[in-house]
Amino acid sequence: MNDLLAQFRTHWHSAFAALGGKPVLLAVSGGVDSMALLQLFIDSSIPFAVAHCNFGLRGAASDLDEVLVRDRCLQAGVVCHITRFATKEMAAEWKKGTQETARILRYEWFGDLQQEFGYVRTVTAHHANDNVETLLMNLFRGTGIQGLHGILPDNGKLVRPLLWATREQIMEYAVANNITWRDDESNASDDYLRNAIRHNVIPEVQKLFPGMVDNVNGSIGRFAEAEQLYNKAVKAEIVILIEKRGSDHYIAIRKLRHRTPLATICYELLQPFGFTAAQIPQAMALLDAGAGKYMTSGTHRVIRDREFLVITALAPADADMIQVEGAPCTIDTDRYSFSFAIKDVPASIPADKDVAYIDAGAITFPLLLRRWRTGDHLYPLGMGMKKKKVSRLLIDLKVPLHEKEHVWVLECNKRIVWIAGIRPDERFKVRPSTRQVLVVTRTAK
Repeated sequence: MNDLLAQFRTHWHSAFAALGGKPVLLAVSGGVDSMALLQLFIDSSIPFAVAHCNFGLRGAASDLDEVLVRDRCLQAGVVCHITRFATKEMAAEWKKGTQETARILRYEWFGDLQQEFGYVRTVTAHHANDNVETLLMNLFRGTGIQGLHGILPDNGKLVRPLLWATREQIMEYAVANNITWRDDESNASDDYLRNAIRHNVIPEVQKLFPGMVDNVNGSIGRFAEAEQLYNKAVKAEIVILIEKRGSDHYIAIRKLRHRTPLATICYELLQPFGFTAAQIPQAMALLDAGAGKYMTSGTHRVIRDREFLVITALAPADADMIQVEGAPCTIDTDRYSFSFAIKDVPASIPADKDVAYIDAGAITFPLLLRRWRTGDHLYPLGMGMKKKKVSRLLIDLKVPLHEKEHVWVLECNKRIVWIAGIRPDERFKVRPSTRQVLVVTRTAK
């Protein structure tokens, strides 16, 4: 199956030319797909390193996976990053499922490695069969056009260079090239939805349509192209229908009534504000409702106001996240009031846990004030740029469980600037070159 290698090389250099030959991080589990992809990378002279996660979920089998990946990388002279997670313990702490916890842990670690070592993307071994399974799951659950494009080949963080190859092609390549891999016995179980579809649905469909994997993948490509046209049309509708007034958004009911298809347009207008497809009938009912009727998402409210539907942020005291458009301003939450002001750099920075002095040149508005959540991390001031999870910092500081739900963070471009009342981030500290500071003061109500 040298054809697979030739096709891979051609596809990589055409589809991912924008990466400019910079090193990538290859996620290798030890299964046949990722071990085959590892060999393809070795034989293609693409600059890369390997990352392997040992989740400790299968006892000795997990350790043998780790040994296989490490030994193969040593043999090939490939840099190999390995980490171990206490996955079950973390799942219990986070109150999440084991698989979801493992996913969060691995992708957070991949992101850390990318940032630390300069890898431009993380590469996974998802292939054509995975793409079909993803599409079917989206369809069965109910989806808009966004769910029809399957797995994206490049989402800005992850690239999947084997989406064109079937599982059978990869297996043939692995056997023909004497590639060693390990099987994960959990893949044989139907306990997970993907496995159930893989084992029970797809084989039955293939009896009727033997080329279904290739056919569906061809359709996925066409859906992705159709989505581009769809998105252009949606943007045009948004320009026509939404008028921004201050921080609120107004939709003229008279204009909206005459748009078609109405339900789809309502969904696209409202989903950026946290509303779901299941809420669209309720939204459409507001067109005929009396003034003052409303519906809410996690962050916003849509109010019927005479001639308009008005989209407005929930009252800050009710919201879990609040956008900070600029300074000066004051924002009230359930327990605290936060004031924001831009000032000249003081002669000295007062030591007050409820006041943050932030380099104004290091931030851009809007900022996001929100409750902390699982997976948050920062580089606490005074710890020498050592990254730490917010959850671990709260444990170390012995913050009581009932108080943790009242911890807020200030975020800039998806980076935490300050854990309110606890610790600012090293990256936003006041430096000798700082000209102005953003002063954020937290006051108990």
